[in-house]
Amino acid sequence: MLKIDRRLIAHFDWPLLFALTLLLAAGLLTVLSATHTQEQLVSGLFLRQLLWAAVGAVAMLAILLFDYNALKRWAWLFYGVTLVLLLLVPLLGIKVGGARRWLSFAGVSFQPSELAKLSVIVMVASFFQHRVSEHLLHWKAALVGLVLAGVPALLILRQPDLGTSLVVLAVALAMVIAAGLSLWWLVGAVLCALPILPYVWHHLKPYQQRRLLMFLNPEQDPLGNGYHVIQSKIAIGSGMWSGKGLFHGTQYRLNFLPEQHTDFIFAVFAEEWGFVGACVLLGLYLFLLYRCWIAITRARDAFGLLLGFGVTAMIFVQVLINILMAAGALPVVGVTLPFLSYGGSSLLVCMVGVGLLLNISMRRFMF
Repeated sequence: MLKIDRRLIAHFDWPLLFALTLLLAAGLLTVLSATHTQEQLVSGLFLRQLLWAAVGAVAMLAILLFDYNALKRWAWLFYGVTLVLLLLVPLLGIKVGGARRWLSFAGVSFQPSELAKLSVIVMVASFFQHRVSEHLLHWKAALVGLVLAGVPALLILRQPDLGTSLVVLAVALAMVIAAGLSLWWLVGAVLCALPILPYVWHHLKPYQQRRLLMFLNPEQDPLGNGYHVIQSKIAIGSGMWSGKGLFHGTQYRLNFLPEQHTDFIFAVFAEEWGFVGACVLLGLYLFLLYRCWIAITRARDAFGLLLGFGVTAMIFVQVLINILMAAGALPVVGVTLPFLSYGGSSLLVCMVGVGLLLNISMRRFMF
């Protein structure tokens, strides 16, 4: 019989769980609103999202029952399985909207690219933990860590999924900085990387190139590549101060807003709840990230610190990219908004990530 130390409950981060619960509730309500029709209030997409939220809650509970240090023993296996799944995507993956990103087992579809975010975080944290000396990381170790992230990032980019590959690389870079690599090495790496940008550009898909070119002036192609951003900004602006109310957003109800329940769900939320609601949502994310930072500061070992920092960076980068993308301040790269956007794989990974942070905070007294 599994025994639970009472100190674990005493050190549980209830504010972090509270912030997560509020964001999940907001996400489910927004998905319900974005997918409902006059004939059917509760859509199948909402029910699937609700099911994934329940699965995520169970996964979080399972994560809390075991010491997070056990992940160190399974890091390479987790990483290897993820690479195998990514390699299977071009062969056995399901093609949706011109991209082959999903695998299906027993009728359940999931994205291995989402799993790659967690596997890279665990792998890099495990690799760095014994290589951080006096809060400094040697450049050779940093290079290996970036390569460990670069391999799955390249496999994800070939799906094609530019947004997720950028998130994976950004998280790995954040972990390198957290591990103590000198910023001068990073400056040098950026300067060395500049010559390969033309090579990267020529290997992007044509639609990805058009999205990047339309970023500065989407009005050049208002019915084509600039359509997504234009309609998203219209939806956000039409919410004005207090919003149009739940189920009353016109941009998504009239199908003007593309990808309204996934990439552009922030525009749906802002149209319904207005500037005030959007500020409250941003406040919730800031509070969640603040509690994530508190959990990081409570880590008593290098592995826990790097693991927590990686998860926090993953959530932060996705929130930043998605909201700026919806507001037209970044190119459209297809990054979901954590806990709000529809998508079972993304929701599950983010909830497991928060579970790891709760685990780190709970076990701070054991070192």
